[in-house]
Amino acid sequence: MCEQKPDTAKDALVEDLNDLYENAPCGYLSLGPDSAVVKANQTLCGWLGVTVYDLLGKRFHDLLTVPGKIFYETHFAPLLRMQGHFNEVALDLVTAQGGKMAVLANAHERRSADGRLQFTRITLFQAEERRRYERDLVEARNKAKRIQQELQTLNTTLEHRIAEGVAERTRLLRGLRDEQEVARLREQFVAILGHDLRNPLSSIVGGLNVLAKELHTEKAGKVMSLMRGSTDRMFSLINDMLDFARLKSGAGISVELTVVDLKPVLQQVIDELRTSRPDRSIEGRISLPDAIRCDPARIAQLLSNLLANALTHGASDGPVLVEAEAAGDQMTISVSNAGEPIPEDVQGRLFQPFFRAGATSGNQGLGLGLYIAGEIARSHGGELGVTSDPSETTFFFRMSLAD
Repeated sequence: MCEQKPDTAKDALVEDLNDLYENAPCGYLSLGPDSAVVKANQTLCGWLGVTVYDLLGKRFHDLLTVPGKIFYETHFAPLLRMQGHFNEVALDLVTAQGGKMAVLANAHERRSADGRLQFTRITLFQAEERRRYERDLVEARNKAKRIQQELQTLNTTLEHRIAEGVAERTRLLRGLRDEQEVARLREQFVAILGHDLRNPLSSIVGGLNVLAKELHTEKAGKVMSLMRGSTDRMFSLINDMLDFARLKSGAGISVELTVVDLKPVLQQVIDELRTSRPDRSIEGRISLPDAIRCDPARIAQLLSNLLANALTHGASDGPVLVEAEAAGDQMTISVSNAGEPIPEDVQGRLFQPFFRAGATSGNQGLGLGLYIAGEIARSHGGELGVTSDPSETTFFFRMSLAD
């Protein structure tokens, strides 16, 4: 029997290919069907100052800055799901030291014959020099404009320049004396922005509803379903961003307190979530007085955020329980689910903006839901809290019923 000789040429080729992957002049990432990193090359690890084991299991979303996360939710992820690829998307990655690194990303999905996502490959190129070049061009153009404006200004009379300076100073002094009016105008601007964003999005939703009634192929149906899910998520993101903008401007969560029967309001939220998640069991136990002074729309928003959070992070095979009751002069609304307990160090950060614990692909929001729910609770003079142990996790809202 002849002894088989090792194929040194083939081994050398494999070694060369592996070296080409690991030490390529660009970063490589491979994502599993759940968007978790399953493979990364040494080049990318070196850029970020991490090991490959630090990246495994993380989602691409976790490597981005806050603006990058917003762009990922509203553009990157929907585009990739609809067309299966994208090219030269500008993003900023976060390094191990907390710095930013500008990159250009290309991505491509690989799907099986039956259309199931197998993995996603992402190629990253450093773009610091390109960004610097673009900034230099902008700066040069702005400098040229400034010089031109200065030359034009020199052609005006001194009296005219003094008048402009006095008018500008008067405007600044008026603005400093009237900060409350500026805040009011800022809030109006945010409201207009939300209106202008919602209108075209509503038109898209209306068009999808019309198309849903027409005959179409199975593939078109899947695309329409993805588009409908994306529009629903964009509506939620818009509302969260508007509330967040108002909070950051100092305006706070706007509430309109009125005396209402809150029971049908809470039941409607439960019914809507049951309809959108028919695979999950939602139990409701509502026992409240017929008249409660609150903002019903905001309380519905609070419950919707807590219930959606429980459906996302709770055990998929267990029911979610919604309870609302009044004891003495206090009302309590709670949402409970089974599943892994929330670590104590994570509990303290759950209500911070942009904090997301254990989000999964397809359920990745901005991390504003619990933060806004907490602000709604405070606007009603109440509190939002959480308890979690191996048997159950419960988010609860308490407020006083006393006038």
